[in-house]
Amino acid sequence: MADRLTQLQDTINQQAEYFCNSIGILQQFSIPSKFPGFERSGSQTPQQQQNQEDYAMLFATLISRCAKDIDTLIESLPSEESSTELQVQSLRRLEAENKEAAEQLEEVVRQGEILLEKIQGALSDIAQSQLDMQNPALILNKDVKPLL
Repeated sequence: MADRLTQLQDTINQQAEYFCNSIGILQQFSIPSKFPGFERSGSQTPQQQQNQEDYAMLFATLISRCAKDIDTLIESLPSEESSTELQVQSLRRLEAENKEAAEQLEEVVRQGEILLEKIQGALSDIAQSQLDMQNPALILNKDVKPLL
């Protein structure tokens, strides 16, 4: 995960890409201007007009969403008003939360290992029972004790 400034730069670059692509689409699908005294045949078909509207809506949505993301990232940056003491307190609080989460994780791992051992024991018992069922002669030989 990148830091917030890198995320902000990437989002701004994405916004610039959306603007560039939208201008390219405008150039590709725009209706030519009419000049007096110069008539050119070849108007747009309804399909081309629909594509143009679809692209306009798509890029409008992408650009507005990206602008909202930029605003969110800017708001999440630390302000100049935040002092070193506040940042240190915040880091201490985060370290405490991290330590607590690590302890919980260790407990879950410990419980998982105990459960794994139980499951492996049960599987071993099942496998042994299946082997015993396949060789009934072995079961009889185990139960028979030598007379000597």
